[in-house]
Amino acid sequence: MGRKKEPHADSKEKELQQEGISVSAPERAGCFPYTRGIHPTMYRGRLWTMRQYAGFGGAEAANARYRYLLEQGTTGLSIAFDLPTQMGRDPDHALVRGEVGRVGVSVANVSDMDRLLQSIPLDEVSISMTINATANIILAFLLVVAERRGIDWKDLKGTIQNDILKEYIARGTYIYPVPAGVRLVTDLFSFCEKKVPRWNTISVSGYHIREAGSTAVQEVSFTLANAFAYLDAAKRCGLSVDSVAPRMSFFFNCHNNFFEEIAKFRAARRVWATLVKERYNPLDERSMRLRFHTQTAGSTLTAQQPENNIVRTTLQALAAVLGGTQSLHTNSYDEALGLPTEESARLALRTQQIIACESGVIESEDPLGGAFFVEELTDAVERDVKEQLGLIDAMGGMEVAVDNGYPQREIEDAAFRAQRSIESGVTTIVGVNRYRKEEEEIKAVEEHDTGAEERQRRYLEEFKRRRDNQTAQRALTELRHVAAQPDAQIMPAVLDCARSDCTLGEISDVFRDVFGEYSLKG
Repeated sequence: MGRKKEPHADSKEKELQQEGISVSAPERAGCFPYTRGIHPTMYRGRLWTMRQYAGFGGAEAANARYRYLLEQGTTGLSIAFDLPTQMGRDPDHALVRGEVGRVGVSVANVSDMDRLLQSIPLDEVSISMTINATANIILAFLLVVAERRGIDWKDLKGTIQNDILKEYIARGTYIYPVPAGVRLVTDLFSFCEKKVPRWNTISVSGYHIREAGSTAVQEVSFTLANAFAYLDAAKRCGLSVDSVAPRMSFFFNCHNNFFEEIAKFRAARRVWATLVKERYNPLDERSMRLRFHTQTAGSTLTAQQPENNIVRTTLQALAAVLGGTQSLHTNSYDEALGLPTEESARLALRTQQIIACESGVIESEDPLGGAFFVEELTDAVERDVKEQLGLIDAMGGMEVAVDNGYPQREIEDAAFRAQRSIESGVTTIVGVNRYRKEEEEIKAVEEHDTGAEERQRRYLEEFKRRRDNQTAQRALTELRHVAAQPDAQIMPAVLDCARSDCTLGEISDVFRDVFGEYSLKG
């Protein structure tokens, strides 16, 4: 027997009105301030995008995993890059030995990007890329690959993280001083507005802030404060809020406190909509809609009794769906031990598919809306987030707060309190500080490919041998000239470097010479 479908929002409103109950627009999904969701029918109209974050070793190994995930039913790719790529270093640099291909895939040039995306239809599959300090270089590589395949940039869809402020706050893969980092972010906004119109030019990320130990309120507060800093920077560059905000996406964590996480997502939508309207007076309604991707909390995964992580991830994924996410990644249960196996990655994806196809929760736009506890928590999170945003505004905005170390200290304090609570037993972690097994056998996990680093070095050596070095050097010289002009657009020169077969490290080194490097104060 089929499940009964929830009636459309308009018919529900008529039914309530016939009963003498007045329903105002803000109480409905798809209406300002979007507490109940950004679309009128939410998942009844379209499911969230199911992404699985992956990337390791060289391009071929990562490509094989992407094609496997697409065969298993993922509806979007999410690319993880290794630390050398994130830090603007080529695989042959002395500082990156032992790190090439370890926590993500190594991409040092256009050829690597082409092999990474081999047999993947770029004009059909949505691609998300977690890259920040070198975001403009990585996107340039992708655009050149599309160009060489005859694919119009206007047909490309996806997201590049490009959120440098949270790197200074929580994650650490920054390179240049804050003003230069923000300049590269807004430069990408300006370029893609005209050239790659379907591409999301930033994913403002609270995920890493939460992974660093923040509270739920801090996660939302610092993320939205970063987003407002980007809007302000874009405005200074002559961009309107309606040319930037509709293509801003957000990236949140989903942690263990089930109802707090649901309330967090609902409050984040409401705060964003309200403050964007008050501060920027947008003409495009999409500027006020907070669209976000969610990943389950990697920091909650335990090496002890790793099967327990399946339960944790399922609850977190369900909270993200009940909170109205537009895109979701579910962590594999063995990630506390090593790289996910194909089996564990498939199970993580099946978790999303079971929630979508078997649980019935998609049949209401906001299943918990109106529940006293959820509404009370939503109001409390909203109140606390606005208070925190007020403190940051009083400091002069997030760029100033970051440079003075304010959010960094707040996160450190929160992380310390949380860890102390676990170690004292006040907070229970099943299998870790309670319900432990005396002896546990560590199961076999996917091994890191130790040969990937040497292969990447050989690929790079061959790539440089084949290219026209004079053409590459001319492109780098022009990039240096453009970067030194404060008001010049940088992305076209980066694209010329990519077309001229310059490497990621060479392009990053030009920026290092022009901008300098960021160093922590104190």
